[in-house]
Amino acid sequence: MLAKWQDGVQGLTGVQTAATHVSKAVGSVDVSCKGAGLRKFPKELSQGVKYLELSSNFIQNLSGTYMPGFGQLEYLDVCFNQLEAVSDTTLAQLPQLRFLLLGSNHLDRNYLANGRAFHLLRNIEVLDLSANNLESHMAGWYISNLTRLRVLDLSGNKMTSLLMDMFWSTPRLRQLDLSNNYIMEIEKGAFEALEELEVVNLALNSLHCISGFSLTQLRVLNLSHNALELFVSEEAAEPYLLQVLDLSHNRLLYFPELPKAHYLTHLNLSNNLIASLLPGSRHPGEFVLHYKEMVRFNRTSRTAAGLTHVADLDLSNNRLQLFPFTFFHSLGSLHSLSLAMNCLQDVAGESLADGTEPRDRSPPPPERANLSVRSLDLHGNAIHVLPRWFFDSLPQLETIDLGSNNLQPCESQGSDRGGNSGGGTCTPFYNVPLLKHLSLCNNNITRLQPYAFNRTSLLSLDLSGNKDLFVPKEALGGLEFSLQKLSLRGNQMDNSKTELPCLDTLKVLDLSGNNLSLLPAGLLCSPLESLDVRNNHLLRLEKLALVSWSHSLKDVSVAGNPFSCCSLAWLDVLQAAGVGVRDLDEALCTYWDESRNFSAKITSSPWWLCPHPKGTGSLALLVVVMSLFFLISHLLLLSKASPSLARSG
Repeated sequence: MLAKWQDGVQGLTGVQTAATHVSKAVGSVDVSCKGAGLRKFPKELSQGVKYLELSSNFIQNLSGTYMPGFGQLEYLDVCFNQLEAVSDTTLAQLPQLRFLLLGSNHLDRNYLANGRAFHLLRNIEVLDLSANNLESHMAGWYISNLTRLRVLDLSGNKMTSLLMDMFWSTPRLRQLDLSNNYIMEIEKGAFEALEELEVVNLALNSLHCISGFSLTQLRVLNLSHNALELFVSEEAAEPYLLQVLDLSHNRLLYFPELPKAHYLTHLNLSNNLIASLLPGSRHPGEFVLHYKEMVRFNRTSRTAAGLTHVADLDLSNNRLQLFPFTFFHSLGSLHSLSLAMNCLQDVAGESLADGTEPRDRSPPPPERANLSVRSLDLHGNAIHVLPRWFFDSLPQLETIDLGSNNLQPCESQGSDRGGNSGGGTCTPFYNVPLLKHLSLCNNNITRLQPYAFNRTSLLSLDLSGNKDLFVPKEALGGLEFSLQKLSLRGNQMDNSKTELPCLDTLKVLDLSGNNLSLLPAGLLCSPLESLDVRNNHLLRLEKLALVSWSHSLKDVSVAGNPFSCCSLAWLDVLQAAGVGVRDLDEALCTYWDESRNFSAKITSSPWWLCPHPKGTGSLALLVVVMSLFFLISHLLLLSKASPSLARSG
């Protein structure tokens, strides 16, 4: 769910991103000697070079040799070399240098002399010192006089702490990457001088506690892959500008305590130990103990009230046991929510506080307010039933992933609310107007009830991984004019259990991993574009179906079927229609001789071994004999004519 903004966090915090378009920015002579096997700084280059790339070479030092023509250099990349020494006389000749990339070298050696040389880089704005085995004091020494620095990459080093005065000389720093170090301590005031700091990446460190977060100007903070058990922010006079906070892959026991006023839009709390969404609750047992308090959840609560701007919330891979509707009521901007891979068994109302068992008709949360969620991920739980009020409380829901649960769809009978509710044992997926994408894979569904999705205009439906699933023709009733993508993969279904109706808009169909020897007849009217029939029992693809799809079908996957090498006319039809067979090189066919079966690749099938219609063999032999007769007769005539010609000569 949050993959896009997580990628954005990584991009923002890397100096490579900041320097990607520098060539266009400096707009002058560009020189690249990347991977050229250089062992020394090249000196014989054209005048006026502003962009010089020397990465992936074997340069060990930037010596003090006179370098004419480099006075205009603004961008220098010496990453992935063996650099261990930088002289002050060299850097003194580069007064215009603004981008310096030195990642993956050996700058831990000679760091005192190198650091003194760095004091001459008065115009440097972007500096990459990643993967140089730098300890905390070494890194501090290198940047101790870079007053114009905007972007700094110190990732992949050996830093263990952030000292109080480490960044006092870099007050204009905006982006700071400290990921993949061994940082266990951040001294108080370490970031105090960085009033323009917007992006900080502290992922992959060893932090245990953030107890006084006070960087109000920060917009992106990545603290993923640490050992955090506590995250508490301080209140401030002005609102926090933080928009993206990643606390995933930590040891948080409860929801982080955020400031009352902030602009947070993306919050990732996945892969923690959160069992409760109550602020300040530290133990899983307290969630049930205080559940009555959730009913009276105060909208001015510090935790929930401040989340009014949150659009994406990821709580996957935690220990939540209940779906706390009341907590999410104040999240008016919430569009994407993930509670995947938790301990949810039933989505029930707050009446659970009295210890009663959840029921299908359990009441909705008191003072129920609709949630604005459009995408909901609940896969990998143990949910048995979703009550009708669950969908009524999510009127804008468009996508829901319920894979790997234990849900059984109810029968609709074509009515608005459904006839058979299943007595609390099934879930009504009918009459959910805006729902477009539904996954029910791996739910142990053995039979799909008639009109299970009626009045729910699904575009995609995933029913894969439900062993021995029976899909009668009426099961998909109501989806004839909306469904575009259907997956029935890995259900081990035979012909009698796959009765599809005429789906007028179906474009993508996955029937792989079943026991089909024939394609469902209902597919003839579907404008299929992509078809996957791998690992079935098909001897051939019916020509009638292929003709029906000749104008729409773009690609098929067919490997893993016992096709007959002597009945491959269907392949000719596909190729003539320009349909791509994605796994043609993997597809095999079989043929028979008098004693045993053989397999061969479809692309090189031995058609000449196939049995011929009766009489075809005799006719072929007659043709061969007659051809030989005429050839011999012609040769005899030529031999008789030759002596006569010789005598006349």
